Amino acid sequence: MNLTGKNIAVYVTGGIASYKAASFVRLLITSGATVKVAMTESACQFITPMTFQVLTKQEVYTDTFDDTHPDKVNHIYLADWSDIAIVIPATGNTIAKIANGIADNFVTSALLATDCLRIIAPAMNQKMLLNPATQRNIKQLQADGWQVIDSSFGFLAEGYNGLGRLPEPEELFEQTLFFALQKQFGTPLSGKKIVISAGGTKERIDPVRYISNDSSGKMGYALARAASILGAKVILISTVTNLPIPHGVKHHLVETAQELQSIITQNFKEADIVIMAAAVSDFRVDHPAKQKIKKEANTNQLTLSLIKNQDILAYLGEHKTKEQLIVGFAAETNDVMKHATSKLTRKKADIIIANDVSDQSIGFNSNENKVTMLYANGEKIHFQQQSKESLALKIMLQIVKY
Repeated sequence: MNLTGKNIAVYVTGGIASYKAASFVRLLITSGATVKVAMTESACQFITPMTFQVLTKQEVYTDTFDDTHPDKVNHIYLADWSDIAIVIPATGNTIAKIANGIADNFVTSALLATDCLRIIAPAMNQKMLLNPATQRNIKQLQADGWQVIDSSFGFLAEGYNGLGRLPEPEELFEQTLFFALQKQFGTPLSGKKIVISAGGTKERIDPVRYISNDSSGKMGYALARAASILGAKVILISTVTNLPIPHGVKHHLVETAQELQSIITQNFKEADIVIMAAAVSDFRVDHPAKQKIKKEANTNQLTLSLIKNQDILAYLGEHKTKEQLIVGFAAETNDVMKHATSKLTRKKADIIIANDVSDQSIGFNSNENKVTMLYANGEKIHFQQQSKESLALKIMLQIVKY
């Protein structure tokens, strides 16, 4: 999922965080968007128009009365051209002007004429941000249909920590893509609570060793992101720490199958949909050692006593209500459809998503996947190999139809 074919206008205003706009613009371009930049006079004090001209290969707009192109009214032209308009960083001054319909420079004039998806990222000192006037103006923008990217807490230009820091370019990009996709696909899962598990559980042998599997969690995170885009309230229960938590998703970090089961059970009753994308260990060590197990000089073998973990998917299938939807995964290395069909019946799931993890191009840790959705009513839907992000959105759109 990317921004290919989108025309994006980036409006840069006069805050110290303006320097981050250059990296953000670069991310938009590498995602396939065409980007044009407009700047306030104050923004030009922090970063030059030439920087954005080189990055975008486009003219940078700074002056409402520039008559270089007499055949165009530039601020109206840019507003009409845009599929997405983003103000980054948005100073308290510019926020106040937009909220009250003031158009006294190129940026505010163009934005007054803009009727596409509008996104704004406030960035300023904490005291300015929390001032009742600024908060009132931000609420007005939201009431007018603007999407607001919340400021971060961190080290400010004034030399102390506080709220008002502009998020990093990668986070700004992630939220921009989120809002763009949400506008494209709508929010058909609004009001739904979805619980999703991701990653491979770890069963401790001793404090430094464990039994696990190769699951990266990428598919589960992609599903959580897609569900959030489509408007669901998403709870992601994960064993991995190296993936960014998707925007709008509540996250729980677990390690073992028992911990995973506990969090799922706590949220199961109120869940509309549960998707078990995690690779859960079938067994755990009966008595994990409290200290590191030492290698004995005269011993060539180590015997571990394993006991069976509760089958979480089977439990969910057994205890679900008629209104709940239970989705499981079958990551197989042979006879994929046979094993997946058996799992669908044995676990009493509504849907099983089958994939062949013996294929390294779509298996664990890959960025792509190819799956088949098997329904309890016998229906099957095949998806060709594609990115896990793209596939996750298609899976969630199928779940919407269920």
